[in-house]
Amino acid sequence: MFSSSTESPISRRDFLKYAALGLGGLVILPKAGNPGLSRILDASNFPGAENLGRICVGKVDIRSRPAVDAPSVGVLYQDGVVEWQREVVGPAPMGRVNRRWVETPDGFIYAPSVQPVKNKPNAPLTELPATSLGKGMWAEVTVPYVDIFLDNPPARSPWLKNSALPRLYYSQVLWIDTIETNNKGQVLYRVNEKYGLGDIFWAAAEAFRPLTDEELEPIHPEAELKRVVVNVDYQTMSCFEGNEEVYFSLISSGGKWDAEGNVVDKWATPLGTHSIWRKLISIHMIGGTTGAGYDLPGIAWTMLFTGEGVAIHSTFWHNDFGVTRSHGCVNASPEDAKWVFRWTSPVVTYDPGDSYDPKKSVAGGSTVEVIGTS
Repeated sequence: MFSSSTESPISRRDFLKYAALGLGGLVILPKAGNPGLSRILDASNFPGAENLGRICVGKVDIRSRPAVDAPSVGVLYQDGVVEWQREVVGPAPMGRVNRRWVETPDGFIYAPSVQPVKNKPNAPLTELPATSLGKGMWAEVTVPYVDIFLDNPPARSPWLKNSALPRLYYSQVLWIDTIETNNKGQVLYRVNEKYGLGDIFWAAAEAFRPLTDEELEPIHPEAELKRVVVNVDYQTMSCFEGNEEVYFSLISSGGKWDAEGNVVDKWATPLGTHSIWRKLISIHMIGGTTGAGYDLPGIAWTMLFTGEGVAIHSTFWHNDFGVTRSHGCVNASPEDAKWVFRWTSPVVTYDPGDSYDPKKSVAGGSTVEVIGTS
């Protein structure tokens, strides 16, 4: 579909010029479906460092040293973006497990509250390819965040109804189906989720990198007896080819089981041996209950392995891997989820970006073994 030559980063100076036209600002659509936009300009100015971090909780303190009892030297709020200098080890806050802290030029922030991100704007495309889904492309957000603007109000998704400033975040993958240039010369992409609730958005094109055919090519397709082992005791995920471990990562699974295998938490990831029966490049996930539910668009590299919807998938809303905190799924970092997605069966191609067995069995799907008692 796309070759790597379609990726064309632009300079930071050019990006900030584009940003002044709307990226990171508030855009109001005067009429649904009308790409001629009115704007309130409020450009985002992300730090220029290679490695950045986005605050993914409501509020954090910047500490003078990597410890919760260290003096606070500043406060950051959700979606604040900082320079990520390095990760260090310090005491875990009370009731927490992770001991990772991020060092910034101003001090230290507890790492689970900081999503690792980069700021890599892209040159907008002028034309979309034809696919079985119609003209369009899969694209990944490659900036810390980009504001989105509803094309077809009123909002349908709960997350939109509850958000004063809806955004898409680094590493999310979505379907782009239209390119427009507005009356200020800014190129916009229309985001139309294949499995969403019907909300359609506009966003600055520079925020999105087209996915390529090459990055979806299977890893070790010749290997036999592939199996993914998720250990809920240690919060790890290992990929085996026969008896050889070929990949390892930390994850965040659902709740706990006791020594007899009885569920302690209703969100526990189901123990046992399963088969991956469906894989999607991106999906909208919604579930749970009022007050304890979730509603998340653009969940990338999703591998469903139970009929109830439990999956291994990319996670952008926390950086607390190594600790249980999901609603039953296996949360993985975007890089880890993407590797496992490419390595496991069934194989998913760019077009249509989805492979599944309606009977939810997939005889040829890779095995997922969930083990442990916590």
